[in-house]
Amino acid sequence: MTAVRIALAVCLLSALPGAAGCLFVPLTAHRACQTENRNLSELTRAQAVELHTLRTHARAKEDELLEAERTLARMEEELGISRHQLASFRREREQLHEQFEGLAGHLGRVPPEVSRQLTELSQRFPSLEFDSATGLSKLDTDVLFDSGEAALKAEAEEVLVELVRILNSPEAKDLRILVAGHTDNQRIAGRPLREQFPTNFHLSTARAHAVADLLRGRGMEEYRVALAGFGAHQPIAPNATPEDRRKNRRVEVFVLAPQVPVVGWTETIPSVYR
Repeated sequence: MTAVRIALAVCLLSALPGAAGCLFVPLTAHRACQTENRNLSELTRAQAVELHTLRTHARAKEDELLEAERTLARMEEELGISRHQLASFRREREQLHEQFEGLAGHLGRVPPEVSRQLTELSQRFPSLEFDSATGLSKLDTDVLFDSGEAALKAEAEEVLVELVRILNSPEAKDLRILVAGHTDNQRIAGRPLREQFPTNFHLSTARAHAVADLLRGRGMEEYRVALAGFGAHQPIAPNATPEDRRKNRRVEVFVLAPQVPVVGWTETIPSVYR
């Protein structure tokens, strides 16, 4: 009976593949499929993690871009304000210049011989700019300083010595000199310099002192010389480039007829100091 069952089972097993359309898969192939399936699953999980990381990074970059746009907007606004202030300073300067010209037309001019000598001096030294056409007879000079320094350069000293020679002539004995110091808008750098010049007002005044001291040291009488420091608040250039800042580091020397009123100079406006 057992033999019959075994034979029957063998017959059934041999008949099943053809009847049911089934196909036996080798064990090695099955295991290879399982391994590949696991690899694909792991790759899918890794790609999902990477996608999540990329999305997080993208959101962070979007936040950075938004903040950068906000910062740029603030900078553009501040730049607009700075340009507006500079334009206002220039308008004020032009108005003052016009007022001085008008006053000078009524109050007297620098003597012709002195004007001639100053004109010749400006031709010899390109750093000088003398305007003989204005009633004020103003001498403009850019006396250059290195950033954060109050020491005159050699070329500045040379022209100022010549200026003293002219202003000590008999024809110029009644003229007054107003020395105005200016800086760029850069903060005083380094502790040693800040201890010497805490602010740009200190530095601009020190620069005016340097010029005034040279004038007095070369023979000009002290009562004829006055000085002022404006810090960075009267720029002639936007302070946007090193060249512009170099222009703003300057001292202006004004040659004034005795009748021109100057605040603080008692003999020029006696009606105020009675």
